[in-house]
Amino acid sequence: MLTDDQIAAMTPAERRDLITRLARPVDDIASTRWLRRTREIRITRIVLSALVLVPWTVYLAVTLPRAYVAHNWDRTWVGFDVLLLVLLASTAVLGYLRRQLVMLTSFATGVLLLCDAWFDVMTSDDVDRTWSAVTALLVEIPLAVLLISGAFQMLRLIAARLWSLPSGAHAWDIRIPLPSDCDSAVRRRRSRPVPDRSRGR
Repeated sequence: MLTDDQIAAMTPAERRDLITRLARPVDDIASTRWLRRTREIRITRIVLSALVLVPWTVYLAVTLPRAYVAHNWDRTWVGFDVLLLVLLASTAVLGYLRRQLVMLTSFATGVLLLCDAWFDVMTSDDVDRTWSAVTALLVEIPLAVLLISGAFQMLRLIAARLWSLPSGAHAWDIRIPLPSDCDSAVRRRRSRPVPDRSRGR
């Protein structure tokens, strides 16, 4: 077992490695090959979706009418606002309880606020456009920036506290950890039966 003096004598890199290894149960670490394969599949699907979206967006830009009578207009906006309300309330509760999930709800709420501002301004008529623009500029966009930037700040703070982010680095620099050879070696060692030394005493 490590003593306080031994931990104090460690370099920041050694502490970071120790914290990373202790932060997850060794017996549940997935294989590096499976994780990399899953990552490749997901990234491939995302890239293909983005490539398909390009011609679809061009098609919509050419074919969609400038004016269209929408059905269920009231239910669409009420449902959207209910979802926004749930995310805002969840962000407030998770922030008050100091739970890390607040990063997800904060980021999602910020994105929805930007969407709300965009659709409010773009779908309003001449009478409501000024009010929509004022609301977007003074309420929705500033709150969205606050929530999204707050999520990035919390991500960076947590990574820095876990010694996985050097001083002065940004949240962009945080990488997703993969099991290392050292983790595999520890897993193999832990899987071996431990001899019972209490016998024979």
